[in-house]
Amino acid sequence: MPIDASDLRVDYQADVLLEKDAPADPFPLFDRWFKEAKDSKDPEPNAMVVATVNAAGHPAARTVLLKEVSDRGFTFYTNYDSRKGHEITAHPHVAVVFNWLELQRSVRVEGRVEKVDPDTSTEYFQSRPKKSQIGAWTSPQSDVIPDREFLERRREEVEERFRDDEVLPRPENWGGFVVIPEMIEFWQGRSSRLHDRLVYTRNENEWNRDRLAP
Repeated sequence: MPIDASDLRVDYQADVLLEKDAPADPFPLFDRWFKEAKDSKDPEPNAMVVATVNAAGHPAARTVLLKEVSDRGFTFYTNYDSRKGHEITAHPHVAVVFNWLELQRSVRVEGRVEKVDPDTSTEYFQSRPKKSQIGAWTSPQSDVIPDREFLERRREEVEERFRDDEVLPRPENWGGFVVIPEMIEFWQGRSSRLHDRLVYTRNENEWNRDRLAP
């Protein structure tokens, strides 16, 4: 059955993004926008879409959760043997999108990716709830599995194995990636589709800022 979404429209009027309010460095602006997203009704303001490519240049996108922002970049954690893990290892450049509908804002990031050091990955892994640690041991992420029962049986086996442990060892194939940005674009919806778009591009240790047409 066809879906007609041609009449779904919103006239964006929540805010503006002008150069006078945008610092020379993009990270303070991201920090402010992220805090405002946390204070909004967005249930998961740290949700971000990460796009990768495979050996044939075919893209894939999925949602992950941001866990840290530093001067270096944007960190998330995953199974290194997942599809995204393999594609990032082979082609260590990604595109990232944050979409905060309540604020009529989005942020796009493009950059190279590096693994988080093992000690930091272990520290974060062991700070998670035990059920989340068990989940990481249970799931062969992105593999084809026969049915839901296969996953439940594996979970039970992992629970039994670590029954007496509150803190589990980190699986060797699980850890963090940090996206080191080469470009960050801030998009603020405006009326009549004349949106504000400010893009920061890295030039060695400095950032250039430009306005893009909507």
